[in-house]
Amino acid sequence: MAYLGLPSKTYEILEKYDFNFKKKFGQNFLIDTNILENIVKGAEIGPDDCVLEIGPGIGTLTQYLCESARQVIAVEIDKTLIPILNETLSSYDNKLIINEDILKVDINALADKYNGGKPIKVVANLPYYITTPIIMGLFEAHVPLHSITVMVQKEVAERMQVGPGTKDYGALSLAVQYYAEPKLLMIVSANCFVPKPNVDSAVITLVNHKEKPVNVENESLMFDIIRASFNQRRKTLTNSLSNAGLNGITKEKILASIEAMNLSPTIRGEALTLEEFAHLSNLLNK
Repeated sequence: MAYLGLPSKTYEILEKYDFNFKKKFGQNFLIDTNILENIVKGAEIGPDDCVLEIGPGIGTLTQYLCESARQVIAVEIDKTLIPILNETLSSYDNKLIINEDILKVDINALADKYNGGKPIKVVANLPYYITTPIIMGLFEAHVPLHSITVMVQKEVAERMQVGPGTKDYGALSLAVQYYAEPKLLMIVSANCFVPKPNVDSAVITLVNHKEKPVNVENESLMFDIIRASFNQRRKTLTNSLSNAGLNGITKEKILASIEAMNLSPTIRGEALTLEEFAHLSNLLNK
């Protein structure tokens, strides 16, 4: 089986199946074998690993994953790609192709069945519009994860790594850093895809923390507070949280908690560190 990472092979398959790219699924297929090899290397995929691939497309990266991993579960939402995947992956008996929306898949059940409940590795080339819901969904569902290695828009990868006081700092930055250690693997030019996207991409690996970096009594409350803080970035933290309608949390409580932390009553959410959000959440949880 010839590698689909070779542009000629990709075009051959697309032509054979008369495939039309669907904008609603954000489809861009990689056509660079070096990058494909580096993704598998960066994700540290080995012969004992069970890998969940989100959005395999025509199976370009899946071929490399199948050659390195013990088991590959490929979840593809576009039903027109399933016959293509059945052909391009026909020589691998360690793959499972699922035609489903990843947000509706019971990943815990898959990890139980195919990896004995042990942590799996997720690899994905994610369309921009659904990057955050997928990453947050994986973390918040407490799926047994070792790491998530994703191709995302370059700006999104940058957002995952930044700290307070920067314009890119937000709920995604805090969530990623609470659950995992982000590590940028490479920047990928738009020229490495077909069709060519409007922006460059980046591959980032998020390795799950063995122990969370902060102690939080009520995780969901902390994330409600974080989301509320960034929903109205220009407002003070007090006003953002007061307007959010958080259950039983009054403006007086918010002001008292901010004061107890020796912070200014006019501080904005974007100035708080993860530790400070955890502290605030614990105070408001009492």
